[in-house]
Amino acid sequence: MNALLEPPFLDVAVNKPLLSVKDVGLLFGPEKGCQEVSFDLYPGEVLGIVGESGSGKSTLLSVLAGRSLPQTGGVTYGTKTQQTVDLYSCTEAERRTLLRTEWGFVEQNPRDGLRMGVSAGANIGERLMAQGQRNYAQLRRTGLEWLEQVEIDTQRIDDLPRTFSGGMQQRLQIARNLVSSPRLVFMDEPTGGLDVSVQARLLDLLRRLVRELNLAVVIVTHDLAVARLLADRLIVMRRSRVVETGLTDQVLDDPQHPYTQLLVSSVLQP
Repeated sequence: MNALLEPPFLDVAVNKPLLSVKDVGLLFGPEKGCQEVSFDLYPGEVLGIVGESGSGKSTLLSVLAGRSLPQTGGVTYGTKTQQTVDLYSCTEAERRTLLRTEWGFVEQNPRDGLRMGVSAGANIGERLMAQGQRNYAQLRRTGLEWLEQVEIDTQRIDDLPRTFSGGMQQRLQIARNLVSSPRLVFMDEPTGGLDVSVQARLLDLLRRLVRELNLAVVIVTHDLAVARLLADRLIVMRRSRVVETGLTDQVLDDPQHPYTQLLVSSVLQP
């Protein structure tokens, strides 16, 4: 990695990458998908992936999270037990276990990431039960603690998610993902479709939780303001390829690639 692009707050000589991505590619047609993507993600680092619709952001995220198999390249992950796992050599069951334990995935539409037919408390406790926890009283206490963490009235613990607003559903989905203390969380447009005031509240919550829990995050967003607020580094994608990468402020304040310049200038225009 270019020293200029290394996270400034990490001692790279000591910290090994949490996720290593090498020449990953998955194409559905000419310039549709992602190709030749490489980067390292370190513990506690937030990487933003930005670009226009159809640039390949969501395809890349799906590949990184093990939801889609790439046609080329590979991804390795360093587990809690210091093992290096080749994501695509794992079985489907092993990848699902990673998603339940060390990883999380926050969907753009929270209804896709929640069980709408069970209570808020059950949504939070489900991941803990998948890890073997069975004490109902402890599960309920943890559910109450996490509702408070994500700023949902604890009296709503027995309510169904479908009775919640969109912003509350997204906060509940965040609690559901973070309750199992993951090390790596993937986020797909987590503020998309929310009102501006609700977005601001959710972003403040995400920024606080990411820092307090020292989470590594890969976040896909088309909103450069979201990227600036949350991400330490950015990857800019266009037509399936990475066209620019660097520290977030560096990329947004001094873009080098013509497409990034256009992307930034379009946001700044009244």
